[in-house]
Amino acid sequence: MTQLSDTVKLNDGASMPRLGYGTYKVGDDEAQEAVEAALATGYRLIDTAEMYGNEVGVGRAVNGSGVPRSEVFLTTKVWNDHHGAKAAREALEASLERLGTDYLDLYLIHWPSPKQGLYVETYEALLQAKADGLIRSAGVSNFNPEHLEQVHEGTGVWPAVNQVELHPYFNQPELRAWQAERGIATESWGPLGQRTGSVLAEPAVTAAAEAHGRTPGQVVIRWHLQNGCIVIPKSAKPSRIAENFDVFGFELTAQEVAAISALETGERQGIDPASGER
Repeated sequence: MTQLSDTVKLNDGASMPRLGYGTYKVGDDEAQEAVEAALATGYRLIDTAEMYGNEVGVGRAVNGSGVPRSEVFLTTKVWNDHHGAKAAREALEASLERLGTDYLDLYLIHWPSPKQGLYVETYEALLQAKADGLIRSAGVSNFNPEHLEQVHEGTGVWPAVNQVELHPYFNQPELRAWQAERGIATESWGPLGQRTGSVLAEPAVTAAAEAHGRTPGQVVIRWHLQNGCIVIPKSAKPSRIAENFDVFGFELTAQEVAAISALETGERQGIDPASGER
């Protein structure tokens, strides 16, 4: 079996876990317990966002877990109504306060929000925050290549990470290849593709699960990892949180990876960043 590293080296030299715990739609009241379970299981990447409304609970979990802060890779995101240099800095400082930490390992622009036309200026604010020691890495989320090119043209820096919708029904091979050429790590949100459709019931997934004695969810998470993606599955159930983490003890064959990739529909389940709706 090919040994898959549990971290990826970002273009700024930082090391980021390949597998993390996502907290989208985990309420603030349940976030503490869920993140504590994730950290106890062994997750060291925790992903949240200002928009999720759970940074207080996430921060309580991280700070009360007994895991040294230096061992937790903590990510949050600036929301669309805080684009621009001053607003982004204020949003970052507010997130740090809610999370109860004095730095972030990764800070992302949640959406490019192209109608505002401020995402380059906002990214400049992230780079300034990095220079000031408030964040370790600066990245983006839901950016298309045209947005990334504008950021690079304006700042001379490619984002360390782009977190995008990515799952077997919408696996974005062209974007992944384009980003890899520029040293931008691809991080998958909505990795199980369960907003519409049922990836976990697809024959290509269930056949691989049976062949390896694993669950369909574990197979899909492993598919992300073998495609070179960082992946952040979400569950509020401790048993499922642990199950989703147990994906380093088997390897999908090239044929299994290809069969799962062939589930591609070309259709997003979320919003197209180019539409300007966000």
